[in-house]
Amino acid sequence: MAAIVAADELGISNEVKEYYRKKGVKWYHFIPYFMVKDPFFLFRDKFWSRTFLEKDYKPKFDYHTLQSESKLQS
Repeated sequence: MAAIVAADELGISNEVKEYYRKKGVKWYHFIPYFMVKDPFFLFRDKFWSRTFLEKDYKPKFDYHTLQSESKLQS
């Protein structure tokens, strides 16, 4: 789907859609494999804890500082 959006922005969405159609790509090919292997994943504790109860992410780099430094060097 990202390829179709990118192709649309480039003005070649019809060509990309036609390519996918020729290759036999269907909507169900975009379903992630984990959903196919475990269709009841929504009812598992791990899904809910990883989706809504995940601890805060601590980035390894301070991108705001790096961006400010790169502007100063330019």
